[in-house]
Amino acid sequence: MTKRSTLRLAALLTALALPACGGSGDGAGVSMPGGHKFAPERIEVAAGETIEFVNRSAESHTVTAFEEDLPATAEYFASGGSPSEAAARENLSAGLIKPGESFSVRLDAPGTYRYFCIPHETDGMTGEIVVSAPES
Repeated sequence: MTKRSTLRLAALLTALALPACGGSGDGAGVSMPGGHKFAPERIEVAAGETIEFVNRSAESHTVTAFEEDLPATAEYFASGGSPSEAAARENLSAGLIKPGESFSVRLDAPGTYRYFCIPHETDGMTGEIVVSAPES
């Protein structure tokens, strides 16, 4: 089996394992299907859920939080592990998610998180995650 077919198989298996949208179970899924967009563009999850971003396109992408839009108590996140939006922009190559690869983040603070893909920001490749407070 070639490396390319192995990556395609891995992407297919990941796609089958992910839920179509967020809000239930142990986590939520967001896809990068091509066309410079996230699908779905907006999801709702409970605090403490893990969101998995899967690149199903033929291009590399990033998942980069808009730092100024994070909830007050939220931790910053970006594929590649950059500690800030400025650092993610400066070290773009570290945050690239290649075709067939994924990135996961657990969001504990309730609120709205906006994020984008650095290389395709001007094309409008943005998304939003609304995290609800845990039920008591």
